[in-house]
Amino acid sequence: MKNFRIIFSIAAMVAFLVAPNWAISQVNPKNLKKHIKYLSADKMKGRETGMQGSSKAADYVEKFFKKYKLEPKGVQGFRQSFPAKITRVKISNAERKSDNIIGFLDNSAEYTIVIGAHYDHLGTGHIGGSRDSLGVGKIHNGADDNASGVAGLLELARHYTSNDIIEPFNILFIGFGAEELGLLGSKYFTENPTIPLNSIQWMLNMDMIGRYNPDNGVAVIGYGTSSAFPKIFEGISSDIKFNLSRDGNGGSDQTSFYRKNIPVLFFHTGGHDDYHKPTDDEERINYKAMESILKLEIEVLDNSMKQPKMDFQWTN
Repeated sequence: MKNFRIIFSIAAMVAFLVAPNWAISQVNPKNLKKHIKYLSADKMKGRETGMQGSSKAADYVEKFFKKYKLEPKGVQGFRQSFPAKITRVKISNAERKSDNIIGFLDNSAEYTIVIGAHYDHLGTGHIGGSRDSLGVGKIHNGADDNASGVAGLLELARHYTSNDIIEPFNILFIGFGAEELGLLGSKYFTENPTIPLNSIQWMLNMDMIGRYNPDNGVAVIGYGTSSAFPKIFEGISSDIKFNLSRDGNGGSDQTSFYRKNIPVLFFHTGGHDDYHKPTDDEERINYKAMESILKLEIEVLDNSMKQPKMDFQWTN
């Protein structure tokens, strides 16, 4: 079986290297808008961990993982449940439950790339974290944070399951719960992985990719976490500005993987006046830039699949 896997992986690598680049154009901005409009609608009540809106968001991610025929890779189907406690403020129902939603594209490869984004947000601000003291009690829709990242996650899942290419790596797609409570979902996964951590090539995280500012560009955090990334980015061009940052930490779910000695990249369009406020709404999303960001990510992912097992480097 092992020899078969090696032969299959070599064949997949050769096929991938000679595959045309037409698949890069498969990003569909209409899908991005559909996902963000659903996830950031008022009826989701801000997707607060342990509440109905967050549960609906998890169901939504799972629905599309099923649609794209990903293999369930949770503990119960696509689900990996974990306890989540609110510690930022005192609240009567601080003990909650959340789920990571995990789907696997099995290409019979030895190593796996993880793509992730968190689907939770702040609810009405009563769990802490709101930057608008007068807005507590109002729905924080979180269109950018992080409906945008989830939309990117689902569109990359659609792309890689429909591009008629067997990549030389498996891909594990994860919708993380309870990120806003302290990266709880990604921490739980890396402490209780459903695939061996030493089989992970690297991890790509998307958190707030919907508010591109051409003056600042998109931040690509984690460039220094592997000596392979300079080669991966060599020759990459994009119609948007991107800035490479070495540090593997960065206040989002890639940090949990970095702390387990796994190379990471975190795509992020930066802070803005609506961050963690009730005004982070869908109509403010820059869909044209999101499409370009996802095309950039696909190029980075595809280039990374031409590399052998990547090393890891601490950046601090």
